[in-house]
Amino acid sequence: MAELADAHDSKSCEATHVGSTPTSGTGIIKFMDQQNIQEKRKESVFWIELDRIVPNPYQPRREFEPEALKDLAESIREYGVLQPIVVTRKEKIGSDAGSRLAVEYELLAGERRLRAAKLIGLAQIPVIIRDNTSNKVKLELALVENLQREDLNPMEKARAFKKLIDEFGMLQREIAEKIGKSREVVANTLRLLTLPGDMQQAVAEGKISEGHTRPLLMLTDHPEDQKQLYANILTSNLSVREAEKAARNIAVERARAALDPETKTLQQKMENALGTRVHIERKAKGNSGKILIEFFSEEELRAISDKIMPPAALVS
Repeated sequence: MAELADAHDSKSCEATHVGSTPTSGTGIIKFMDQQNIQEKRKESVFWIELDRIVPNPYQPRREFEPEALKDLAESIREYGVLQPIVVTRKEKIGSDAGSRLAVEYELLAGERRLRAAKLIGLAQIPVIIRDNTSNKVKLELALVENLQREDLNPMEKARAFKKLIDEFGMLQREIAEKIGKSREVVANTLRLLTLPGDMQQAVAEGKISEGHTRPLLMLTDHPEDQKQLYANILTSNLSVREAEKAARNIAVERARAALDPETKTLQQKMENALGTRVHIERKAKGNSGKILIEFFSEEELRAISDKIMPPAALVS
């Protein structure tokens, strides 16, 4: 921390210099000096009082593990804040009439470090100041930082993606490029927001995994079945694979129940002839559809193949 303190002393001088006006040299030299100062300031580390730093309103993370924060606080107590947090400078007018402009700093990245520093009663914390930061960039910075550290739970990611779309008009493809993921990952994460509230909360709290949401989303059009499967996942501690199998079985039974009597009869005849389960799915419009034939071993597959297409027909 001694190095940071020394850096702070010299860079505080730079900060003071930024606000001053050179009194000699040509206009071009003045401009170049100001540009150089601005560039140095971007790289500078300053010490700011913690009570002058306000939270990032676009912070996507809502859950902070208390034990992990305590561990970080003890690390900071022993070694100091090794990586400065990132803030943006804001000027505001005081509430009293005739009040002068007051300066506060809005957090962009490093909320865990800030919270941990407050836990042990630090008065100041090292910061890097970003200028002219838009609300969109505030959200992007916080989102990318948390994703890189894998600190966001799936629901926090989904809400952050939705905010980028709703408030800033970003496309799923653009979000994917920002976070280094595929568009499909972004789309699937956004689908979590279509789950009922109690299921979203379970995902956020880690009671069910993001993988468990896939079979639950398969039953979106059947809320009662979805609710029952969710209860089974919790009470029977179903794995993702078991939950997916259960969801497929429910979907198949739903499809069978929706068949007209003539198709049901045809399906039953095919099952009797092939000795296995057969599923006929009709499309909502027209006369098209598909037939799904189940098998459970290599031997059964060959037996079904022989019944559908005799061995003589396979001879080329």
